[in-house]
Amino acid sequence: MSDEPQQSKGGWAPHDAGPATPKAPAAGPAAAGSGAALVLGGASGRLGAATRHPGKRPARPSKPDGPEQPERTGWRRAVPTGRTVLGGFLGLALLCIGGFLAGYLLVHIPPANAAAVAQSNVYLYSDGSQLARDGEVNRENVTLASIPKTVQHAVLAAEDRDFYSEPAVDPAAMIRGAWNTLIGKGKQSGSTITQQYVKNYYLGQEQTVTRKFKEFFISIKLDNEASKDQILEGYLNTSYFGRNAYGIQAAAQAYYGVDVEDLDTRQGAYLATLLNAPSAYDVVANPQNMTRAVARWNYVLDGMVKENWLTPAERTAMRFPVPREAKPAAGMSGQRGYIVQAVKEYLISHKVLDEEALESVGGYRITTTIEKKEQQAFVDAVDDQVMSQVNKDARPVDRNVRVGGVSVDPDTGKVVAMYGGIDYTQQYVNNATRRDYQVGSTFKPFVFTAAVENESRTQDGRTITPNTIYDGDSKRRVEGWRGRPYAPENEDKVNYGPITVGEATDNSVNAVYAQMAADVGPDRVKSTAIDLGIPQNTPDLSAAPSIALGTATASVLDMAQAYSTLANHGRYSAATLVEKVTRQGESTDLPRQHIRQAVYRESADTTTWMLRSVVEDGTGRAARAAGRPAAGKTGTAENDTAAWFAGYTPDLATVVAIMGQNPVTGEHTSLHGALGQKRISGGGFPARVWAQYTEAALVGKDVHDFDLELAANAHDRDPHEEWAAQEQYRRNGGLPGAQGQKPGAKPSKKPGDKQGDKKGEKKGSTPPKPGQTAGRTQAPPQGAPQGAPQGQTPGPTGGARPQSPRQPQGGTGEIRPQAPTAGGTQGGTTDGGGTGGPQGRATPPGRD
Repeated sequence: MSDEPQQSKGGWAPHDAGPATPKAPAAGPAAAGSGAALVLGGASGRLGAATRHPGKRPARPSKPDGPEQPERTGWRRAVPTGRTVLGGFLGLALLCIGGFLAGYLLVHIPPANAAAVAQSNVYLYSDGSQLARDGEVNRENVTLASIPKTVQHAVLAAEDRDFYSEPAVDPAAMIRGAWNTLIGKGKQSGSTITQQYVKNYYLGQEQTVTRKFKEFFISIKLDNEASKDQILEGYLNTSYFGRNAYGIQAAAQAYYGVDVEDLDTRQGAYLATLLNAPSAYDVVANPQNMTRAVARWNYVLDGMVKENWLTPAERTAMRFPVPREAKPAAGMSGQRGYIVQAVKEYLISHKVLDEEALESVGGYRITTTIEKKEQQAFVDAVDDQVMSQVNKDARPVDRNVRVGGVSVDPDTGKVVAMYGGIDYTQQYVNNATRRDYQVGSTFKPFVFTAAVENESRTQDGRTITPNTIYDGDSKRRVEGWRGRPYAPENEDKVNYGPITVGEATDNSVNAVYAQMAADVGPDRVKSTAIDLGIPQNTPDLSAAPSIALGTATASVLDMAQAYSTLANHGRYSAATLVEKVTRQGESTDLPRQHIRQAVYRESADTTTWMLRSVVEDGTGRAARAAGRPAAGKTGTAENDTAAWFAGYTPDLATVVAIMGQNPVTGEHTSLHGALGQKRISGGGFPARVWAQYTEAALVGKDVHDFDLELAANAHDRDPHEEWAAQEQYRRNGGLPGAQGQKPGAKPSKKPGDKQGDKKGEKKGSTPPKPGQTAGRTQAPPQGAPQGAPQGQTPGPTGGARPQSPRQPQGGTGEIRPQAPTAGGTQGGTTDGGGTGGPQGRATPPGRD
C-alpha cells in the first residue's frame, strides 16, 4: 500500500493496497497535465489525480535529463544561488544606471548663489594704495591670467594635483574621505577642485545628502561645459582664505598687502595652505599655529617639486613668509565714507556706472585722484586748528560745529583732498558736497571778474578796476537796479565812505559789491560764476544785486572748482575725483576731461592780483602762515551759520568752511560762541586750517609766484577823481544814497565790537596793494589826467589802449546823465569820487 496520502471526504487518508499503477508516458498529455497540476496546484493537483484514478497511485512527473540535484535543506536555503546573485547584480546595475541617468537629466546647473557673486568695490588712492572697500563681502574677482603660475601650482599642489587630468568627480577619493572621517582622521570631503567650486559657487556650504547629490551631478555637467582653466579661476575667486577674505585677490591684500599679481611663490604656497583650514594656519592670529602652518607649507612646496613645478634648488632657498598683522577692514569710517560717497555720485552723475552696477554687482577697482599725503594733511589741519578747540561739555554749541574742505589741482582739476566731516559713521552728510549753506563774501571775486570780463562801467560811466572808487557806507541804496529797493548792510554796520574796489575787497564791503553787481548786471555776474564752475542749478543763484553777497548755496567743492579756474588764469578744468575704473582687468571709459577758457586770462589774473592783497593786508591775513604766495577771500553766511575761506596758490586751490548744524534736528544754527569765540569769521579758523594744510601739502615742492597778465587799466589811478570825490563827500556829508559820515571820523561800529584782527599785526615790507589810498594828498595834483578819449581807457603809463572787441557793459538800470563839475560827480550817481577818505584815515577790515 502506498504511503502517499489520499483525500477522503475532505481530508487525507492512506491509499488502499492494490496493484501497481503503470508509469505514465513521460511526454504524454495526461502525464504533463497531471505533473502541472502537482506543481502548480499542489493539493488540488492531487485531488484531481485521485478523482481521475480512484484507488490508484498517481503517476510521478518525468525528470529532466542529467544528474539529479539534491534538494536544498536547512541553512542552505538561506544562501542565494549563483543565479540569484547574478540577477541581483544585474538588477542593481540597471538601477544605478537608471538613477544616474535620471539624476543627470533632472539636475540642472543652477544660477550662482548670491553670496558667491557678491563682490566689494575697492577704492584706491592715486598711488594705487587702498583707500576703502565697500560691500558686505570682501571679494574682488580676478582673471586666471593675472594669477602667477607658481601661485596656481601651489594651490593645485595643496588641493588637487591631478586636477587637469582627472574627471570632475573622484568616487574613490570620496569613499576614502568618508572612511577617514568615520575612523577619526579628521573631516575630509574627498572632493575635487571642481566639486569644491560647485559647492562654493552654486550650492553653499550646508552638509546634507541632497546637497552632495546635486554637487555630484552638477560637477559632471560643469566639467563638460567649462574648461579646466575656467573652473580653476572660479575656484580661486570663491574660496575662503580667512580674515574675511573671499578669493585670492582679497587674500593677497589681507595677508601681504599686495595685489595677486605681485605674490611670490612662497606667499602663494602659504595662501594655498590656508585653504585647508584658515583659522588653523594663521600664524599671526595665533602664534601656536606656526608649527602646523610651516609643516603644511612644506607639504605644498614639496608637492610642487614632485610635480616638476618647482626645482629642488628653488625649494631649498625658500623661507617661510610670515604674513603681516591683520588690519581692520578699510570700511567707511573717518574720511573714507565721504570720499566713497562723492566718488559714487561722480560716477553716476557722469554716467560712467549706474547705481545697480556699483551696489549690486560690484567688483570694481576705482582709482581716485585723492593724494594720500594731501588727504592726511587736511585731516591734521582740521584736527589741530578746529577739533582741538571743541569742548562739547563746557560749550554745548560746539556740538553743532561741522567742517568741510576740498583741495583741487588748478592745472588738472583733480581733487587731491576732501574733508567731509569728523567721521562718516557719525555724521553722514558730506560737508564738502552739500549745497545748503550760503557762501557769503567768497562770491565777491566773481562779481569783479565779471566786471573786468565785460569791461563794465559804473553808473556814471567809469571803467571798473581795482582802483575805481565806490561809496562804501553801510545801507546805501543800490542805484541803477530796477527791482525792489536794496540797501545792504556792511559787516558790523561799518561806514567806509569813498573806497577803492581793492580796499573794498580787502575789507569785504557789502555796499560796494552790491552796487558793482548792479553796474555789471546781475545776469552777467551769474553767467560768469557759472563759467568759472558754479553749477547752474545752484540754489539761490539769482540774478539780483544780492548775488554779490553770496546768497547762493554752492558746495565747498563747487567753490574750489571756481577758485581753481581763477588760479589757472581763467582756464576751466572740470573737477574730477576718478583716475581709472577697472573690473577684472577690463577698463571702463571715463568722460573726457572738460577744459575750456572760461574767462579771459586778464580777467582772472586781475582778480588774482586783487585777492593777493586780501591775504597780505586784508581779512585773510591768517593765510599768510602757509608761507606761499597766495590769493584768497573770506566769507560769512547770513546769521553766522557758516564761515568760509577760499584761497589758492599757483599750485593748489583750497576751500574750507565751518558750518553750524544741530545734530538732532539738522537745523542750521549760528556759530556764535562756538570754539570759545564770540563769533567765527572766515579769516579765523577757516583761514588757519587753509594755511596749515597748504603748507603741509606743498612741502618739498618749489615755491612758485603768480605769473599774471593784468588788464591794461588794472594799475590806473586818477588823482583828480580821487580829490574830487573827497571834496564832494565833504560838501554833501556823504555820497548819494549813503548813510554817510564825515571824512576824518573813525568808522562807526557798534559798542563792544572788535575792530578786527589787525591789532598787534606788524606790517612787513610789501608791494602797494591794489587800490591803496593811505598817504595820498587831498589837493588836486598838478597836471592831473582828465580821462581818456571816448572809446579808450588810460594805459598803465598814461597812454591809451585801443578799445577791446568786447563792448563795455553797463548796469541793467537806466543811468541819468550827469555833467561833471569842478567838485566831482553830481548827485544821482552810485559811486563815490574819493579815494577812501582823507590822508591817514584808517579803514578797518571787515570781519569776513
